[in-house]
Amino acid sequence: MQVANDSTTRIVRAYYDTWQNGMGSFDDGRLRELLAPDFVYEGPIAGRRVGPESFVIGLGRFVNTLKAMRMLQQLHADGESAAVYDCDLTSPAGTFRFAEFLRIEDDRVHEVKLVFDATQFR
Repeated sequence: MQVANDSTTRIVRAYYDTWQNGMGSFDDGRLRELLAPDFVYEGPIAGRRVGPESFVIGLGRFVNTLKAMRMLQQLHADGESAAVYDCDLTSPAGTFRFAEFLRIEDDRVHEVKLVFDATQFR
């Protein structure tokens, strides 16, 4: 594995800073700045979505239920990041584990792949 460059680490930190502290600090404007115009999201409920806007709206809905987020592990390589974190949510109520994979190019997030047990949300 390659060592993360400063740019990848900086962009990934900025991405999580826009939402990890809940709705009171959700910064959808900054999030939009971090996402590339050709941004792609893939997750078990929303499926594959192209473009940043639907992702920002969906993340806002998620963050509205977020009580706490705890980063458990992060790995960065040049242009890539993987994270495992737990979130305490109000709806559905409980603690849920997520794995997230980001691809960074030209100081923008181009792709987010989110993995979690969607049956807990249904």
